[in-house]
Amino acid sequence: CFYAPWCGHCKKLEPVWNEVGIEMKNMGSPVKVGKMDATSFSSIASEFGVRGYPTIKLLKGDLAYNYRGPRTKDDIIEFANRVAGPLIRPLPSQHMFEHVQKRHRVLFVYVGGESPLKEKYIEVASELIVYTYFFSASEDVLPEYVTLPELPAVVVFKDGTYFVYDEYEDGDLSSWINRERFQGYLNVDGFTLYELGDTGTICCLLGKSQCLLEVARDYRDHFHRDFQFGHMDGNDYINSLLMDDLTIPTVVVLNTSNQQYFLPDRHIENTEDMVQFINNILDGTAEAQGGDGLLQRIKRIIYDAKSTVVSVFKSSPLLGCFLFGLPLGVISIMCYGICTADTDGGVDEHEAAKKENGDRELTDEGSEEEQDEEKNGKYTELSDGELKQKDIMEKKKD
Repeated sequence: CFYAPWCGHCKKLEPVWNEVGIEMKNMGSPVKVGKMDATSFSSIASEFGVRGYPTIKLLKGDLAYNYRGPRTKDDIIEFANRVAGPLIRPLPSQHMFEHVQKRHRVLFVYVGGESPLKEKYIEVASELIVYTYFFSASEDVLPEYVTLPELPAVVVFKDGTYFVYDEYEDGDLSSWINRERFQGYLNVDGFTLYELGDTGTICCLLGKSQCLLEVARDYRDHFHRDFQFGHMDGNDYINSLLMDDLTIPTVVVLNTSNQQYFLPDRHIENTEDMVQFINNILDGTAEAQGGDGLLQRIKRIIYDAKSTVVSVFKSSPLLGCFLFGLPLGVISIMCYGICTADTDGGVDEHEAAKKENGDRELTDEGSEEEQDEEKNGKYTELSDGELKQKDIMEKKKD
């Protein structure tokens, strides 16, 4: 298990992981359970392609198998035992076949001897062993109701019946197994929907409806290559996935390969309405919504941000006020300070300019007074001269 000390999901997994280690040791399993701090050994984590935390991998020879299931003790142990054991498990008797069939809801069996089909079966098993078991048996081990058109053959047992792989109709064996590893009608949750995304098929979801179950059972030959049917309890997950507000019961068809979804344009009342709706999707007349385009990605960013803010305030109003109120308060104070500083500066500059103009006026006035004094001085000097000249003229007369 690759983990990070600060990761909340890793801390939640830690007690479960310790229980897995103890259980595997008590069982005498050859699988060794350990963990590594990916932040301290980043080069090793990069070598194994670790992109998120926690990441659970089982190392077997030169191969590393990723675990993508629920993070519970039983599911992790079942994954470890399945991957660590034989790639193809033989079923030597009818009793063993019946025992295994009771334990597994979906059962893949190769029937026949050595052939190119068996080599392909082994190759697919090495890739998909992380999801399901693979078995082999002879024809006489199978139940009496099983009729095979030819040997060798690959058969899947599920939903109380069986289906035989046909290379001409079903295409690539890997794609067929990846599609058939699910039951015909599922109780869909987040992990199941994530796994369905790997198949590239279209998944039909709703609250619960008997007509959808009938379509999954009675129209398998028509739709099983394109659709996976099931129901989801509640609408919170599907609403967050589609960024929509769907009520229950509602039929929604989701294309897991491009995130498009389809909603019926009228209420579905019976099986015929459901079949018509699905046929409209196949022939392209139904309107597609959503998708993975640029606008939808921007909408996803906005929706996730809004959802995060709302969830924080719902879970802890005080924490929400601190996380979002404090930064907004700091920004508001900064903006107020900037605006106030600009205003005061403008007032000061205006007052300084006004004072300077006043000084200039005073200086100009002072100059005028000096000029008046000079004129008065001149007038005084002229008057004294005239008086002296007068005195001289008077003395000459005398």
